[in-house]
Amino acid sequence: MSLYDKLGGQDAVNAAVDIFYSKVLMDDRISSFFEDVDMEGQVQKQRAFLTMVFGGPNNYSGLDMRQGHRHLVAKGLNDSHVDAVIELLGETLKELGAGGEDIAEVAGIANSVRDDVLDR
Repeated sequence: MSLYDKLGGQDAVNAAVDIFYSKVLMDDRISSFFEDVDMEGQVQKQRAFLTMVFGGPNNYSGLDMRQGHRHLVAKGLNDSHVDAVIELLGETLKELGAGGEDIAEVAGIANSVRDDVLDR
């Protein structure tokens, strides 16, 4: 069974992304990176991306991680910010009833793209 299915499919991914971004926008560590972002578009891209990486249907058509975050690295994006994102995503999944193993798997996926996100 895919992580996508274990987490609850598209409805769960959609709910997680909505809750996650409400947390992100309230978090002083990372909210400034989203000041000029079209959040409706961001939510749609993130839903498609997470669906794909969790093993669901691949409808993601956005930039790769390196290209998509390079402008944020220029604004100072670093490991502490990636850590905050992973923390908030884990909190979100826990709130939605995900188990520890699934949350750890999601963190592993996020960590696997850390160097690309940070353009190194």
